[in-house]
Amino acid sequence: MAKPVTRIGTPTSRTDVLKMRGKDTLSDIVGKRSFTETFYFIVTGKLPNAMQTKVFDACLIILMDHGITPNALVARMVEEACPEDVQIPIAAGLLMVGNKYAGTMTGAAVMLSEGIKAPDHRAWAADYVAKARAAKRRIAGFGHPYYFPDDPRAARLFEVAREAGVDGKYIRLIKLVSEEIDKGGKHLTLNVTGAMGALLCEIDFPIPVMRGVSVIGRAAGLVSHIYEEKTNGNAVANAVIDLVNNVEYQDPA
Repeated sequence: MAKPVTRIGTPTSRTDVLKMRGKDTLSDIVGKRSFTETFYFIVTGKLPNAMQTKVFDACLIILMDHGITPNALVARMVEEACPEDVQIPIAAGLLMVGNKYAGTMTGAAVMLSEGIKAPDHRAWAADYVAKARAAKRRIAGFGHPYYFPDDPRAARLFEVAREAGVDGKYIRLIKLVSEEIDKGGKHLTLNVTGAMGALLCEIDFPIPVMRGVSVIGRAAGLVSHIYEEKTNGNAVANAVIDLVNNVEYQDPA
C-alpha cells in the first residue's frame, strides 16, 4: 500500500515550516490574501483572479443570514441548552444545510455541468425540463415559498457576476431552464441557490464541495444569532419553549 500524502498543508509536527498548498502560509498568505481568496485557494489549489474573488465573495455572503430561519432557530435552541460551548449550537444549525435548506446549489450545478456539454443548449433545457415534469421530479435551484415571481438575491448575484466580467455560459443556461419551466404554464422562481450553482460553475469551484460555501457563509450568520441569544436572556428560545408548552395533548384516536 502506498504511503498516504496530503497536498493541503504541513502537519503540526513540523515546526520549521508552515505551508499551505505549496505556499508559505505566514509570508505568502497571512496579511497578503483575504479569507475569500484563501478559501478558494486551499480547496482548488489555485489562487483566484479578481473576477473569481468577487464572485466567490458574493456567494459566501448571500446566504449568511435571513433572519430566524430553521437553522438559526436550532442554533438558538441548542445555545440555550449548551451555553458554554459555542461550537455546539453552530454545528447544530449547520446540520440543517441540505437538500431543502440552503444547499441545492450542488444539484443545480450537476444539472448545468451536464447541459453545458450539449450542442444545443435550448434543446437540452427543453428535454431536461420535460423529463423532470414527466417524472414529477423537482428541479434543483427552482421554487421558493416566499420569493415570487423573482428572487432578488439571485438577481443580485447575476448582477455581481456581470460586473465582475464572468463568461456567463452557465448563467445563460440556467436562465434557459427557467424559460422552459415557464412554458409549462407554472412559473417557478429561479432561487438564490440556483444562481449560486451557476456562479460557482462559472468560477470553476468543484461541484462536490459547493455546499460547503453555504456552510461557511451561514456559520458566520449563526454566530450572530447565538451571540444575540446569549445577550438577550435567551428570548427566542424561551418564546419557543413557551409555545410548545401550550401545544395541546390528545390521546390517540
